[in-house]
Amino acid sequence: MLNLDSHKKKSYRFASVAAVLLGGTLTLNMALAADTDYSPYAGRDIPDQLLWGDTHLHTAFSTDAGMIGTTLGPNDAYRFAKGEVVTSSSGQRVKLLHPLDFLVVADHAENLGLPVLLKEGNKTLLSTEFGKLLYGLSLEGKGIDAFKAWGGAQAKGKDPVGNRELNAIMWQRSLDISASHNQPGRFTALLGYEWTSSIDANNLHRVVLFRDNEDRVSQIVPFSNFDSSDPEKLWQWMAAYEQKTGGEILAIPHNGNLSNGLMFAPETFDGRPIDRSYAEKRMRWEPLYEVTQMKGDAETHPSLSPDDEFADYETWDKGNFGMYGKKPEMLPHEYARSALKLGLEQEAKLGVNPFKFGMIGSTDAHTGLPTTREDNFFGKISLAEPGLPTRMSLPITGMVPSQDGADVVIRHWQASSSGLAAVWTRENTREAIFDALKRKEVYATTGTRIKVRLFAGWDFQKNDAYASDIAALGYEKGVPMGGDLSAAPEGAAPQLLIQAARDPDGANLDRLQVVKGWRDVSGELHEQVYNVAVDKSRTIDAGGQVAPVGNTVDLETASYDNSIGAPELATVWRDPDFDPAERAFYYVRVLEIPTPRWTAYDRVRLGSEVPAEDSQITQERAYTSPVWYTP
Repeated sequence: MLNLDSHKKKSYRFASVAAVLLGGTLTLNMALAADTDYSPYAGRDIPDQLLWGDTHLHTAFSTDAGMIGTTLGPNDAYRFAKGEVVTSSSGQRVKLLHPLDFLVVADHAENLGLPVLLKEGNKTLLSTEFGKLLYGLSLEGKGIDAFKAWGGAQAKGKDPVGNRELNAIMWQRSLDISASHNQPGRFTALLGYEWTSSIDANNLHRVVLFRDNEDRVSQIVPFSNFDSSDPEKLWQWMAAYEQKTGGEILAIPHNGNLSNGLMFAPETFDGRPIDRSYAEKRMRWEPLYEVTQMKGDAETHPSLSPDDEFADYETWDKGNFGMYGKKPEMLPHEYARSALKLGLEQEAKLGVNPFKFGMIGSTDAHTGLPTTREDNFFGKISLAEPGLPTRMSLPITGMVPSQDGADVVIRHWQASSSGLAAVWTRENTREAIFDALKRKEVYATTGTRIKVRLFAGWDFQKNDAYASDIAALGYEKGVPMGGDLSAAPEGAAPQLLIQAARDPDGANLDRLQVVKGWRDVSGELHEQVYNVAVDKSRTIDAGGQVAPVGNTVDLETASYDNSIGAPELATVWRDPDFDPAERAFYYVRVLEIPTPRWTAYDRVRLGSEVPAEDSQITQERAYTSPVWYTP
C-alpha cells in the first residue's frame, strides 16, 4: 500500500484514494484538494516582468518630420518596433536587434498629419491660402521651404491652418492604426501625442500619454500649443478629459536642457511663485521626466556636479532651440538631479514636492525608427540617416542666428543614440504599463538594455543581494524604485537592495553608483555620488574611490570586448551619512564599460569624417527612478 502519512503532514486533504495493482501496473485515482497551492507563483501579483519601449517617437504625421523627408508613418513605426524589416526614408533596409515591447507614436499635436494631407492633396486644406502655398512648394520639391513657411507662421502662436476638423481626421486615423497593432500580452501600442510649447524657442514640451483604448481617446482632439503654451492649461485640459471620459492621462516633460531655465523653475508660466496648489497639480499630472534622449542627456551637468567624474555625458548646454544662449543661472532648473534637490526645498516650503518625478528615456527620433543601439543609429531626422552627406554636419539647433549673438549651434554628430524606457510590470498591456509609469516603477537607459532592480528599506541583510528571488524579497522588506520611506526606526539608516545585469548583447558593467541628494536642517542642498559595487578585480577604497575600469575599444575596427568589467553586480548599501531629520532622495546609476560611439561605426563602415572634438567612445548608462525619504 502507499504510505500517505508524510503527504498528509504537508496539509493536503485527500477526498478519495484508490490504488490497485493490476498486472504489475499501479493505478492511482485521487481527488486532491489543497489548503495551499504547491506552486509559489499561483496568485502572485508583483511586477516581475521587465518591458522595453519608447514613449516618444515621431513619424511623417509630424510637420518637422514629414515635411523634411520622413516618409514612414505610424504603421511603419509599429511594424519596425515589433521587429519587422522596413525601408527607411533614405531607402535603406533596417531592423532592430530585438523588438520593443511597447511604443508611443507621439506625433506633434500642432497641425497633426499636415505633411500627409499635403501629399494626398486634401481638398479642405487646399481651400485655404496657406494650404495652397504649402502644397505648391511641396509640388516643386521644396519641402524644406514649406516647412520653414509653416514654422514661421506657427511661431506666432496661432494655428496657420485654422481647421480643427483636419486635426480630428488625422487623430482618428492615427488611433485606427494604433488599434490595428495593439496586441495585449505581446505588444502594446500606447496612445499619445506631443504638446509642443516653445515660447521664444524655450523647450517646455510634454508627451501626453493615455491609459485608455480608442473608444475613450477618440472623444477628444489633442490639446496643442495653439490652444495654450501654459502647462497649467494643459493640466486643466487633462482633468477635463478624465472627467468627460472616465479615463486616465499623464504628461512627460523632456529636454529641460533646452528650456533655458524654465523646465523646473520656481515660478509658474506667468511669473507667479509656485504654490502648494501648483505643486499638487504638477505631481498629479507629471509623475515622470524623460531624462535622456537624442537631444542630449539631462541627468546632471558638470558645473552642477563638479565632484562627479561622470557628469559630463552627451551634454547639450549652448542655449535653447536657437534663439538665445545659455546663462549659468539657468542650469539648476534644467537637469534632473538639481531639480530633484529643488523639489526637496519646495517641499519644505509648501508641504508638497512639485519635482518628485521618476525617470525614463526615449528617442524623440523623427524618422519613424526607434533605433538606440550605437551600431544601428538612424539619426534624429531622415536628413541625418546613415550615409547621407548631412549626417554629421546638419544643425539641430541654431539653424538661424540667435537673437543675442550667442553660438547656439549643435550639429548632428553630437546627437545621442538614446534612449529607452524600462518598465517593471506584471503584464504587457496598456493599463499595466501606464500604471507602472504612474507609480514610477520605471527607469531610463541611454539605449542599452541594462537590467536593474532597486528596493529601499530598513532591514535588508548583506546576503539579500544574492537572493534567488530578489523581487519577492524586495517587496516583502521594502519599497521599489519610485517609492517612499519615512519615520526612520531609531538607529536605522536607509538600505538599498540593488541588482544589475548587463545587456545580453552589450557591454559589461563598470560599476553601480548611488546618487544621494538631501536638504540639511539649515536648508542647504547637497548631493553625493557613492561607488557601491565594482567587479572583483577592483576594490572601493576607504574614501569611496575606485580605479578606472579600463578601455578595450579599438577605434580602428569600432569594436570592444568584455574582458573587463562584470556581467552582473549586486549589493546591499546602507547610507553611511544618514540624518533622520533630513529630507533625501536616492537613485542608482549603472555604468557600462567604454564602447564605440555611433560616430565610430560610421567612420569604419562608411568612411565618414568625424570632428576631432568627438572621442568616438561612449560609456552608456542607466538611471533608476529615485526613492525618497521624508522625516
